[in-house]
This record gives sequence, structure tokens and C-alpha cells, in this order.
Amino acid sequence: MELHDALSQISEIRQQMARTEVFRGYRAVPVAFSGVLALLAAILQAIILPDASQDPTGYLVLWIGTASLSAAIAGTEMAVRNRGPKSILRREITWLAVEQFMPCLVAGGLTTMVLVRSSPESLWILPGLWQIFFSLGVFASCRLLPRATFGVAVFYLIAGLITVALARGEWAFSPWAMGIPFGVGQFLAAGVLYRTLECQDV
Repeated sequence: MELHDALSQISEIRQQMARTEVFRGYRAVPVAFSGVLALLAAILQAIILPDASQDPTGYLVLWIGTASLSAAIAGTEMAVRNRGPKSILRREITWLAVEQFMPCLVAGGLTTMVLVRSSPESLWILPGLWQIFFSLGVFASCRLLPRATFGVAVFYLIAGLITVALARGEWAFSPWAMGIPFGVGQFLAAGVLYRTLECQDV
């Protein structure tokens, strides 16, 4: 029983240490690359889906695929960095960061599914909602990230609200309603990570 209690206490101590550490798993290059992907996806949409309102399925495949590719690249980079016997605390912090960000992704995915099935005429609102959900994920992660990350979350929130207000009617499904906010937002996040974390590691 004493051994079990000791192991539980060690686990709790590790989790507490993880909560007070700055998460260094997000790196500037993969984050910036996701911004490049967003801009490339916007250009691709402008070429192959000039009127995405007539092909919402193609629009969803393009942008969900782009987001999935970005997440896969970031996840692979974090997995590579967490290998090795000395990375137990780093893995704890990584799981904590994933747990904090995951609810916004789940909420965004479920909202998308409900709108597709129940209210396809409302799909024009998705770009703004995705940005708002993403901002909530960044807000939730702020306590593990540099303070300047709060500004990135505010940017996504404002961008999402502006997109909801303006990207309707003839501007609905505009490629730039996704490309510009996520491109600029991810470059901004990459700059914060580089200046506050990676420059200090050099």
C-alpha cells in the first residue's frame, strides 16, 4: 500500500511540475508551415473552387484536409522531440497541452458535422466559427505557453468575429476568409514561439 501511495504522489508531483512548466513542444517552423499551408489552400480553392458555395463538400474536404495535414506535421514533430528515456516530464507537459487544446477541436468538428447534416444553408458561417473555436483552444493553452500567446488568441477571436460579420452573401466561402486569418495567425504564433522560446535555447 505504501508503494502504491508513493507512486501516486510521484505522479501527482510530475503533473504539478508539468502545469508550472512552459510547454516547448510547439516549434516555430511547423507552426509557420501550417500558415503557409493555409495560404496555399486558399490559392488552390480560388483556382479549383471559384464558387465554393456550389460545392460545399469540396470546400470542407480542402480545409479539413489542410487542418489535418497541419496537425499531423505538428504531432509528428512533437513525437520525435519526446523520444528518449529522459523525456518523462516533457511527455507529461505534452499530454497536458494536448488535453487543453483538444476540446476546441472536438467542438469544431461536432459543430461542423451538425451544420452539414441539419443546416447546410448555414455552412457559410463555418470559417468564422472555426477561427473562434481555434482562439478558444489557444486561450486554454495560454498558461502553458509564453504570455505573448494571449495576443495570438485575441487575434483569432477578432478575426473569427469579423469573418462571421463580413464573409456572407457574395463573400461566403471566400478562400481568403480562411487563408488570411489562419496564415497571418500562424505566422504570428510562430514569431512568438521563436522570439520567446527558441531564441533563448540558442
